[in-house]
Amino acid sequence: MAVALIQGASRGLGFHFCKHILASREDALVLATCRRPSEADALRALQAEFPRRLALYPLDSTQETEVRRAAEAVAQEHAGLDLVVNCGALLHPRGRGETSLRDVAAQDLALTLATNSIGPLVVAKYFTPLLLNGTGAFGRQSPDPGKKHQAILVNMSARVGSIGDNALGGWYSYRMSKAALNMATKNLSIELRRGKAKVICVSLHPGTVDTDLSKPYHKNVPKGKLFSPEHSVNCLMSIINNLDMEQTGKFFAWDGSELPW
Repeated sequence: MAVALIQGASRGLGFHFCKHILASREDALVLATCRRPSEADALRALQAEFPRRLALYPLDSTQETEVRRAAEAVAQEHAGLDLVVNCGALLHPRGRGETSLRDVAAQDLALTLATNSIGPLVVAKYFTPLLLNGTGAFGRQSPDPGKKHQAILVNMSARVGSIGDNALGGWYSYRMSKAALNMATKNLSIELRRGKAKVICVSLHPGTVDTDLSKPYHKNVPKGKLFSPEHSVNCLMSIINNLDMEQTGKFFAWDGSELPW
């Protein structure tokens, strides 16, 4: 069976990735991680609906020991992974992004970077051996044997992490963390396409989604541009299901358009 791991699965996009994969692919197992699975009521209810195809693992991506422990636990049950989606994210420790330099605080920057940039890279470090042993069950396989992939690694980024697209400024910690995540994605794509076993690595922008993370800014979103999590995940999975090695190392928006770094 295809095996997908969703990091940050207790709510928002991560939870809806779990729902989408379970509902759309009867051949798929979903491994859902979050800090405290015992307190993730919606995720536990979903597990009750799919008891044989959804497994829960504790994982705090800001704690390397926990990431390593989770990877070891998954490796005891599964020979490989076909998809990893890093969804865990923090807009700002105090709820709203910085509007100017005077709002910047070193402690806020450190926590945002730890959650949005360092955590996903540490997840990649410990789960890559399983990705390299995947079956290529997600994405679109190239007819060229030298361009076939074993798995896909997705980092959930944001348009505001694009340096080239930044015309408004502000949001220092969130913008910096997503720009750093994009660099990690690019680096990973280079390293993980060198060997015989290859992993597609991409950053994806989900649009502005109606989740707790974006709630402070809903009133400023133009009509028709605030997406439901279901709609955003449908769009993102359409991209994922059509990826091949030609797209590795790129940054895509929810509509499939390529974003500048």
